[in-house]
This record gives sequence, C-alpha cells and structure tokens, in this order.
Amino acid sequence: MSLSTSEDFLIDVRGLHSYYGASHILHGIDFSVTRGQTIGLMGRNGMGKSTLLKSIMGLVKPRHGSVAIAGRDMTGAAPFEIARRGLAYVPEGRGIFGNLNVMENLKMAARAGTQGQRDWTYERVLETFPRLAQRLKHGGQQLSGGEQQMLTIGRALMTNPDVLILDEATEGLAPLIAHDIWRICELVKQSGISSIIVDKNWKHVSRITDHNLILIRGEIVFQGSSQEINAKPEILQQYLGV
Repeated sequence: MSLSTSEDFLIDVRGLHSYYGASHILHGIDFSVTRGQTIGLMGRNGMGKSTLLKSIMGLVKPRHGSVAIAGRDMTGAAPFEIARRGLAYVPEGRGIFGNLNVMENLKMAARAGTQGQRDWTYERVLETFPRLAQRLKHGGQQLSGGEQQMLTIGRALMTNPDVLILDEATEGLAPLIAHDIWRICELVKQSGISSIIVDKNWKHVSRITDHNLILIRGEIVFQGSSQEINAKPEILQQYLGV
C-alpha cells in the first residue's frame, strides 16, 4: 500500500477538538479523505458524527486542531470559503429553499468545480433523478421527503464537488426511495467524486465505502475497510448495537 502525502488529501483533519458551549464533543479527531475515496462514518446517535462534518464545513468552529482542504489550512474559515474549495454538504434536514421551485434550486447552485470541471450539468442531474424532472415547477415545500433529499443531492452535485458529504443519507425515507439514494451514492463513487456517508444502515454504507470509521463519544474507536468491519461482528455489536 502506498503512503499518502499531505498533497493527496482532499480533507485532512488533525487533532480536532470541537465544543458546543461547555460540552466537549470531539476529542482529538484525526481524519482524512483522499481523491476518489468513499468513507463511511458510523456510530450511534449523539456520538459526534454530525459535529465532525459541521467542523469540517466551518459550521462549528473547532477550539483546537486543524482542518486542511486540498492542502490549504481552512481551520475556522467560513462555510462558503470551504465550499469553494470543492466540498458539497447535504445536511441532516436537507436545507432546500422551500420558496424556490425544483428548477431554481438546481440552477442557482450550478458552477464549475475546482479544476474547471462541469461533469454534473442540469441535464445530467435530471437524468439521474427522473422524479425531479417531473416536478420542475413544484416548490421545494411541495415535495415529499424523498424528493427533497434527491433535490438536495442534485443541488450539491451541480457544484461539481471534489467531495460530497451526506449526513443521514436515507433517514426517514421509504425503502424504495432509500434504494434510489443508495443507487445515487454508487453513481457518485463511479464518477470519481470522493464522499463521506453517514447513515444508520451500516450494511448499505459498507457495500459502497472503501473505508469506515466508528465514532464513540467523540473519539474514533475503529477504522478499517468494509471487509474488515463485516468480518468483526463483535465490533458491530459493541459499537453499533447490531
């Protein structure tokens, strides 16, 4: 296995400590994402997964440690500055613009990626999400939960990101819709975009990911390939309760 250098990391987190007020949430996290890598971030509720993602995206300001994006120190930078470095974030709760219709939500996000790439066009997103193509004039608030999630992912892809971050990718979605979201995650991986996926369905996550981390009370307690995590039922039982 070849060793990665700092230039290879699209995201490189070192010694990260994040707080909510006096509550110490993340305890010295080291975490990295290389180009083309798909990572599963696992753990029970309240273990710090969303806080880690928000700390990477600049929505939570870490008190100690560093966050580098594509080799540049972005610790404490504003979220829009981090997004410009090639990160697209699909938050838990989706965050679509309810007063805009589907077409407007998508087109307002369209831009070239960090290398000038425009692989994900408006037309490609609609081909990927045919349900959205049928609802172009519908307002964001008129969509079902699954359609809103598709719209949020489609909007993120319109930025032509280097890394797509999905927090609770299929939470609350009907099985058929969830299946469609996993299909999209596979397409994203095949397109060469790196991704971080948080979801309670560890089986589906591990089918897609190259590498997985389990977070417990703000610390990484396990990391390894999907083959490794599936081969250790005691780890799954201890940390994920399955």
